[in-house]
Amino acid sequence: MATDSWALAVDEQEAAVKSMTNLQIKEEKVKADTNEDRAAQSLLNKLIRSNLVDNTNQVEVLQRDPNSPLYSVKSFEELRLKPQLLQGVYAMGFNRPSKIQENALPMMLAEPPQNLIAQSQSGTGKTAAFVLAMLSRVEPSDRYPQCLCLSPTYELALQTGKVIEQMGKFYPELKLAYAVRGNKLERGQKISEQIVIGTPGTVLDWCSKLKFIDPKKIKVFVLDEADVMIATQGHQDQSIRIQRMLPRNCQMLLFSATFEDSVWKFAQKVVPDPNVIKLKREEETLDTIKQYYVLCSSRDEKFQALCNLYGAITIAQAMIFCHTRKTASWLAAELSKEGHQVALLSGEMMVEQRAAVIERFREGKEKVLVTTNVCARGIDVEQVSVVINFDLPVDKDGNPDNETYLHRIGRTGRFGKRGLAVNMVDSKHSMNILNRIQEHFNKKIERLDTDDLDEIEKIAN
Repeated sequence: MATDSWALAVDEQEAAVKSMTNLQIKEEKVKADTNEDRAAQSLLNKLIRSNLVDNTNQVEVLQRDPNSPLYSVKSFEELRLKPQLLQGVYAMGFNRPSKIQENALPMMLAEPPQNLIAQSQSGTGKTAAFVLAMLSRVEPSDRYPQCLCLSPTYELALQTGKVIEQMGKFYPELKLAYAVRGNKLERGQKISEQIVIGTPGTVLDWCSKLKFIDPKKIKVFVLDEADVMIATQGHQDQSIRIQRMLPRNCQMLLFSATFEDSVWKFAQKVVPDPNVIKLKREEETLDTIKQYYVLCSSRDEKFQALCNLYGAITIAQAMIFCHTRKTASWLAAELSKEGHQVALLSGEMMVEQRAAVIERFREGKEKVLVTTNVCARGIDVEQVSVVINFDLPVDKDGNPDNETYLHRIGRTGRFGKRGLAVNMVDSKHSMNILNRIQEHFNKKIERLDTDDLDEIEKIAN
């Protein structure tokens, strides 16, 4: 009997361990998916932004040396760049420095070189800024790596490489090498390219194990997309190990879209005595957006209400948000059957495919974009005047996701224009979610009857 109870206890223990392991695996998978999403979103933003975003955020500059003269520039000429670099800058379509460039470039190009930690979203011109800093520091007659740039993924490294190639196209002596997976070199070989861009694991191998690069000769070290970087297992440690091999007088430049505590701690480990540039957070406002809700009893009724709404408003362009890929695919197919021109954007698409869909939408080839949350952040399409939440945004526990709500409806009412947001409510639960969203933002959301076409037209115009 004692043996039986002992065996039972062992079985229970094994089952508990197995259950824990499964839970850990699940948690790791969720974490990996999230990290992949962050990297994909970052790449998507790079692909769809050929022009600089006109950022209204104020820039806050914290200088390492308060006695040093602080200045910003309003033109690229003031930076006294080499003529072939100035030519490269203008050929890329930059007429004047962006907000972040105004403040960052004088620091990055100063003598002696200064270290910098900068917060900057995609589209603010930060890649062009650090590329300009690297190209300015290179001595083209020295045929060995002098500048090293780390990116979190292979695809993001290639995007930065494109900027280096574009900006350096009038500087043919400058060469670029990619330290990325699949770029196999002969053992014992030394690299003659002056700029190396790559992912942390491969760069670390090239510096230590394979000795393709002499880290002691690196003048500029750039760590891009730090928030995406540290979300990936191992990248943080690899980046720190690379940084420790570099000479003391190497210029360290770190960029991140967000400044969470984890990013800040990491940045301080990697960048000694930094100047810091932060974007003062400007709250997205709901003041220019009219918000309504429509009561429905089923998914089909929601679809009917959407058709009524769509037919009545002479929309410039609209975005419709769904909770799942499955709903988004169904809705796009149904709207197409009704004769509406619809584009579909969802997470299973390759990043390049997503970028192509957004480009078509931006050009007005489709008037309606049906999407999941992959599109809620960072995509500015000036013509969007209506956002429809086919499903209200909720987190994994089923609670209202207020931040996503703000990002979603913030796609309209941008650039100082008025916008319209309509929320579909199809149950007591979703009415409760909507009420909690109203309370959170302290904004009343009015009820809308989609059969009352006069009312809809009045709201929209």
